[in-house]
Amino acid sequence: MTSALKKTRAGFFIVLLAAVCAAAQQPTGTAAQSDSGYVLGPDDQIVIRAIDAPEISDKPVLIGTNGNITLPLIGRVKAGGLTVEQLETELNTRLKEYVRDPQVSVTVAESRSHPVSVFGAVSKPGVVQLQGRKTLYEVLSMAGGPSETAGSSLTVTRRRENGDIPLAGAMIDPTGQFSVAELKVQEILEGKNPAANIEIKPHDVISVSEASSSMIYVVGDVKRAGAFTLGGRQSLSVLNALSMAGGLERTAKPAKARIVRSAPGELKHQEIAVNLKQILAGKAEDIRMRPQDVLVVPSSGSKTFATWFVPSTVGAAVSSAIYHY
Repeated sequence: MTSALKKTRAGFFIVLLAAVCAAAQQPTGTAAQSDSGYVLGPDDQIVIRAIDAPEISDKPVLIGTNGNITLPLIGRVKAGGLTVEQLETELNTRLKEYVRDPQVSVTVAESRSHPVSVFGAVSKPGVVQLQGRKTLYEVLSMAGGPSETAGSSLTVTRRRENGDIPLAGAMIDPTGQFSVAELKVQEILEGKNPAANIEIKPHDVISVSEASSSMIYVVGDVKRAGAFTLGGRQSLSVLNALSMAGGLERTAKPAKARIVRSAPGELKHQEIAVNLKQILAGKAEDIRMRPQDVLVVPSSGSKTFATWFVPSTVGAAVSSAIYHY
């Protein structure tokens, strides 16, 4: 038999992300005990166990960037692109020249060849490694889920060599190299649209939007005036917004509340009467607030209220609604 297996030096490689800057890599994941169906690739580290072939047994082997491994006795083997089971079959076949009844098993020690970049408004942005087939919901969970600053949408970008994203609204980017789809965060989290919970492929890029354009505001005679994120939703009820603001102060005039709403692309704004008194009593329908809406609760007293955090386009209208109703 030949000399002992040469030591292989392991290295981490920067994952080039689709149409975005390279994301900082997280530590590599440890493979699950069952590697059935896993397709091996460059930078994966495997452990081979072979009865009667100690030269190659129980030693870590790094799959090279070309997908090859080199072993004593049998030489170079193309491992990249094979499943664990296919590599076991190939190694058994090659070892039969040297061992009467080879029995080879392959275990994935570290998975590095199935990266998915998840960034934007998630709790743990970075690169995660797929272990088996994973849905969009599962990959978002691996990244800690959307953060409190998440907007209402996310984008999935996929290399076309991995197939186009199987959704009716998916588009091809101007370079023709990537398939891109925009999805609603809440549909994924709440399972409202099962078709949107697509299977994620290696090298996909998932970007969850920030809530900079998905805020609502509550000002006036409430306990905690401020800006509040929609948390991935497209709208929020007035009562939910009032709850976020801690409720009404005793001097509030709930029957005279207003929603100040910007008109897209225009300097004009819309004012919507909101009778909070009737809504709280269940005598009027709750109203949905949209991104950038401002709920204004006037006061019966002579207080002053901070409005610096509301959009400047409606600042004057908000002040008027507080002090003149």
